[in-house]
Amino acid sequence: MSSHWGILVSDPWLQNQFTQVELRSLKSQFVSMRRENGRLTIGDLASKMSRMKVVGENLSEEERASYLNNLYPNTDDDVDFELFLKVYLKLQTFASSRTGSTAKNSSAFLKAATTTLLHTISESEKASYVAHINNYLLGGDEFLKKYLPIDPSTNDLFEIAKDGVLLCKLINVAVPGTIDERTINTKRLLNPWERNENHTLCLNSAKAIGCTVVNIGTQDLIEGRRHLVLGLISQIIKIQLLADLNLKKTPQLVELVDDSKEMEELMNLPPEKILLRWMNFHLKKAGYKKIVTNFSSDVKDAEAYAHLLNVLAPEYTNPSTLAVKNPFERAKLVLEHADKMGCKRYLTARDIVEGSPNLNLAFVAHIFQHRNGLSTQTRQNSLLEALPDDTQDSREERAFRLWMNSLGISTYINNVFEDVRNGWVLLETLDKVSPGIVNWKIANKPPIKMPFKKVENCNQVVKIGKQLKFSLVNIAGNDIVQGYKKLILAYLWQLMRYNILQLLKNLRFHSYGKEITDADILQWANIKVSSSGSQRQMGSFKDKSLSDGIFFLELLSAVQTRAVNWGLVTKGVTDQEKKMNATYIISIARKLGCSIFLLPEDITEVNQKMILTLTASIMYWFLKHPHEERAGGNSDSETGSQLETTSNSTVDDSASDSSAEDNV
Repeated sequence: MSSHWGILVSDPWLQNQFTQVELRSLKSQFVSMRRENGRLTIGDLASKMSRMKVVGENLSEEERASYLNNLYPNTDDDVDFELFLKVYLKLQTFASSRTGSTAKNSSAFLKAATTTLLHTISESEKASYVAHINNYLLGGDEFLKKYLPIDPSTNDLFEIAKDGVLLCKLINVAVPGTIDERTINTKRLLNPWERNENHTLCLNSAKAIGCTVVNIGTQDLIEGRRHLVLGLISQIIKIQLLADLNLKKTPQLVELVDDSKEMEELMNLPPEKILLRWMNFHLKKAGYKKIVTNFSSDVKDAEAYAHLLNVLAPEYTNPSTLAVKNPFERAKLVLEHADKMGCKRYLTARDIVEGSPNLNLAFVAHIFQHRNGLSTQTRQNSLLEALPDDTQDSREERAFRLWMNSLGISTYINNVFEDVRNGWVLLETLDKVSPGIVNWKIANKPPIKMPFKKVENCNQVVKIGKQLKFSLVNIAGNDIVQGYKKLILAYLWQLMRYNILQLLKNLRFHSYGKEITDADILQWANIKVSSSGSQRQMGSFKDKSLSDGIFFLELLSAVQTRAVNWGLVTKGVTDQEKKMNATYIISIARKLGCSIFLLPEDITEVNQKMILTLTASIMYWFLKHPHEERAGGNSDSETGSQLETTSNSTVDDSASDSSAEDNV
């Protein structure tokens, strides 16, 4: 077991800005500063932070004092560890803006001395994404029509994105139905609160479709920070373009495989890899000798594109394309060919020869959507029919995959069942959920060629699970290596549940280390709904009466009275009415700030696990936002002694350390 306790803070976003090494170093400096005078105030920070990298080296004491006075007028306020971290991040950003250096927040403490990266954007990518937005949203949206088309030669995109509406609409284009558009604030002039709500809805919904938004906050979008806005747009568009690259959406992909074993391998590939496999499948038919392994260096000479388009649209073949020696000229001829196919989008000839990976991927994905050149046959249909119906497993896999990616682990997960088999991803997730619990000295980092090394990792995963009191009867590390789906799902459910219970425990002031249980969450929800005057109660997390969604709408209204527009709520009698309510519930919760990964079907079918996570997420939001809760018209006394909350969302330093100790 690791010889160091992990440092745990109550705000997941703040936790994800730092590695454990950084947190330990910062905690040590914070404790040292506070010990000098017995307390640490806002007014002390300007001088005491002079010893810290970036904020001490690149800003004078006067500059730090002036900046902090503007942010925090009450200089005699005490500073706890979480406020200390927030001040450090703000000063770091301020220092970077002054020097032109913008080291990535999550590792700035370690790299500040050497990192001099500039946050630049690709004008070519911006123009391409603007064209995509104009194409998909122009003319089809009443609110956006006054802003579209966007001129790609200007920075209008970032101005329009500041109210959050465009980004929310773009998410719905990528994955239709993700956001209930009735929850988007679309007044002509939005106040700061409404704008923040839109961006909160946007970021939580982006996470729910697979975007990585660990280092993006609502303020970044409100301020229109160009590299962050463009990066988010890039991810959303990529998800849209790759949406059909799976056997469910495009069963013709079965033509790429010869037997059931290859079929299983294909199903486990991420969409980008399937796209490359599809491309190489056609290139082989064209007699192209090379294997394309990326969307950058391997396509720079445009030869692969010329062969691909000749196979897919031979009627537009130009012999000069392969005969020409200049790659730039060849790229122009390739785009002429693509234009005749109706596929000249996303990149220019210059983008091809410069090897722009994002735009080349978008170009190939668009070609796949328009003309994939595949056809199904009887033999291949039989392969599809032999596939197991694992709809429920797929839904759970999706929820766990999105949750794990949202934690900010370094490995992006494309397929849970495949990606966890070496144990490393699970160890990363465990370290995020319970910092310091993993013994990294005995962990084996990918790539791992020896099977027994994978087993070693998974054995530690199982050992930690037992330490956290998971139910792991007859489960061994080798079961994870073998990819047994039911066992993997069972482990991940217990890990996800443990995570939310620990977050709640850290915010329950009266618990003093007492574990939070499912019964506590159930009781809290019933008390909140009852306090609003409703007679509805939830008997359990599998109570079939929950399928109409009314209870959760009443719960959301109880924690924030302005959250629900009851004029939009249906009676929840028919299946369609239930789905409308469920979609509305999910969007309201995300708009408040709940990070949830369930689907409307999980509510209408009363999926016990997802119902628990939804209820717990609402409870977590409520405990973290007592001021908003009171502003909504509810008083703390309504829940009596059943629910005592802290006056702010921070965790006391001693509580932070002890909670980490409890987990180890």
